[in-house]
Parts: sequence; C-alpha cells; structure tokens
Amino acid sequence: MKRAFDIFVSLVALVLLAPLLVLISLLIRLNMGAPVFYVQQRPGLHGRLFLIRKFRTMQTGEGDDGQRMTGLGRLLRRTSLDELPELFNVVMGDMSLVGPRPLLPQYLPLYSTQQARRHEVRPGITGWAQINGRNTISWNEKFELDVWYVDHRSFLLDVRILFSTIVKTVTVQGVSQEGRATVDYFTGNDSAPTREGDAP
Repeated sequence: MKRAFDIFVSLVALVLLAPLLVLISLLIRLNMGAPVFYVQQRPGLHGRLFLIRKFRTMQTGEGDDGQRMTGLGRLLRRTSLDELPELFNVVMGDMSLVGPRPLLPQYLPLYSTQQARRHEVRPGITGWAQINGRNTISWNEKFELDVWYVDHRSFLLDVRILFSTIVKTVTVQGVSQEGRATVDYFTGNDSAPTREGDAP
C-alpha cells in the first residue's frame, strides 16, 4: 500500500508541478549556469547507494560575498523547492515520500547500531525528524526520531507527516539553524562538528 501510494502521489505531483519544475530549471540555468541538478550518491534501503537528484543551490565556485549559496539557492532551500526532483527517485523506487532523510555515504561507519536502523526502510523526501525540528535539532535527536519512525511507521502516520510537512514548508519552519545556511557534518557520536555544504 505504501509503495502504491508513493508512486501515485509522485506521478500526480510531477504532472501538476511540471510548469514549476521547468521554471525553476530555467531560473537555475540563467542564474548559476549548468548543471541544473545536483546529483550525489546517498545510502538507501539497507545502506545500498543510489543517485539522489535535487535542484542545484550552490555556485560551482565561491560567490562574490565569499559564500557559495546564491540568493536563488537560499530561496529554494528555504521553501524546500530544491527537493522536488526527488519525486523521480520515489517513482524509481530509491526513495519513499516519507522516511528518514538520505544522508551522506561517509556517515555509514559512524552510526551506532541503533542509529543504523534508520536504513531498515526506504529514505524519504520528508520524515518524522523533518516535522519535529529538521535542521534545528542535534544529529542524535534526528536519529532518535528516525528510529522511532522505523518502529512506529504506518499509513496514517505517513499521511500525518505529509500534511505537517506542507504546513511547515508554507510557514518556512526549521529549515536551518539560526545564522546558518547549511548544517554541520555528522562526524560521529563523540566528535566536534565541521561544516557541511550542499548536503541534506
């Protein structure tokens, strides 16, 4: 039921949002040049790697103000519109609409046994952690929420998460930590954070 729901909603969304997808692609091409999409390997179900697709929000080099993030990129991040191409990943079976966010491959050996359980389900465009703090909470809190979802997942919970995601996207809640455009790298449970670039 979950997989059928994922495919149906994603296909409908892609059809309805096609004009917006084309507009964003053109704006990125004019504002930042090629490529339009940001493609990177991410671990999916059981840690298997796949290629995630997002709209590009970073310049290839450093910007005039010393930042790689452009004004358009900040807008796409703030409104979560950069995530829309992940609907193609859902249709292809790499992702689900709802599940733990797919993070970076280099995090795999850093997880505790409990944290690694987040890979027992397909990663999602949105998830329990995204509606409960997203990038304003710590990595450990995110992982605890991810594992909670794995243990309590259901169709009704997915619907609740999707509805809450729409509300939080419209009201722009929890996108980033105060004063930061990106999140810190996860460097292990006992390590000090470093800065993360064009990542989750």
